[in-house]
Amino acid sequence: MESKKLTFTETIDLRNKYVGKSCELFYKKNPLKIVRGQAQYLYDQDGREYLDCINNVAHVGHCHPDVVRAGIEQMQQLNTNSRFLHDNLVVCAEKLVSKMPESLSVCFFVNSGSEANDLALRLARQHTGNTDVITLDHAYHGHLTSLIDISPYKLNLPGAPKKPDHVLVAPVPDVYRGKIRADDHPDEDMGKLYALEVKKIIDENVIGQRGQQVCAFIAESLQSCGGQIILPHNYLRDVYTYVREAGGVCIADEVQVGFGRSGTHYWAFEIDGPDVLPDIVTIGKPMGNGHPVAAVITTEAVARSFEATGIQYFNTYGGNPVSCAIAIAVMTAVDEERLVDNAKDVGEYLLSELENMQRKFPEVIGDVRGVGLFVGVELIKDPKTKTPATAEARDVVDRMKDEFRILVSSDGPDVNVIKLKPPMVFSRVNADRFLKAFKTLISEIRTQRFQLL
Repeated sequence: MESKKLTFTETIDLRNKYVGKSCELFYKKNPLKIVRGQAQYLYDQDGREYLDCINNVAHVGHCHPDVVRAGIEQMQQLNTNSRFLHDNLVVCAEKLVSKMPESLSVCFFVNSGSEANDLALRLARQHTGNTDVITLDHAYHGHLTSLIDISPYKLNLPGAPKKPDHVLVAPVPDVYRGKIRADDHPDEDMGKLYALEVKKIIDENVIGQRGQQVCAFIAESLQSCGGQIILPHNYLRDVYTYVREAGGVCIADEVQVGFGRSGTHYWAFEIDGPDVLPDIVTIGKPMGNGHPVAAVITTEAVARSFEATGIQYFNTYGGNPVSCAIAIAVMTAVDEERLVDNAKDVGEYLLSELENMQRKFPEVIGDVRGVGLFVGVELIKDPKTKTPATAEARDVVDRMKDEFRILVSSDGPDVNVIKLKPPMVFSRVNADRFLKAFKTLISEIRTQRFQLL
């Protein structure tokens, strides 16, 4: 039986009545009711088309026909838990491991990135016997209690829970407006300088004050919610060395940026070279193209430590036949449609054009950064002080939707970074559409400022 179609007002009323008020919508002043998606486009209840520049979850495009078909066909046959043997689970695990460095060879399947990161912490604690976790400022690793504890993106907010003593926060390696700025150190290795901040925490806080060793260092391979931060060269390499010397393991959170989004590598931690090897990798979001499936991939040594507890690991839905069928279809689409190459081609074009725009409008665009289809544009009020243009960024997001039907978002500690993380099928034509609209708004911001002088 077909369910009743609600009007826009009915949907809003029911949401306000039954859904928790802390569950926020995009575009709170004028929210969208999206009823259909196709590739890099979304459609509202009136059939209006929007260019989607923010849904990294729909990795190979909304409603990709092969992914949809894989889910339907498997659901028509069987869906059950992973305590039964099934080909999909082992084929999916084999395919994931084939994309990883050789040392990362053991899979655990879960349902979400949050579950993956929570399991990663369990693995790290069991393997090391330690408790202290080092995380980056402004990082977000998931909504479970264990992950809010290591997510300054949430802990920094008014009303947030107190940071636990076992969690140590290192400065995010933001070379534009962070603690250590490239402008102030033009001839120095920024990755090494920021890595020394982690070493200082280990030496002074973990070992010095607490008399302990490190449990884990966890970082998004490209920090998303913190403002589309690209980790500087040598940062992960040096940090991983310091952490391991202090008895810890290294966790690469690829939940936002894995599966080729960087345009050069399948996993973003690989960008800095083959010797950057995490002990645990967490993946999610794009793995299922919108379907809830995620995984943790780790080393044989870490997996053996977990097995030694004698406590069975069981996840009712993690690795079920439908989820694995969908994940296999997603990885197949990435390969067969050469979407990593597309991310490189379109991403380089987009970055180049945005950098040209930044040179033309330095009073408004402070920094452009990104790799592949992971791009951030930082809006400022003054190029000398780098004061964040938070209100202008919010206005740009709203006007891009209302006037140009282009969906973008803003984030970062001051919510002044325009974020682009579109489906991997995003094209140069799509990039041109975005660039034309964005340039119009940036030009208006500059004109308005000059008129106020």
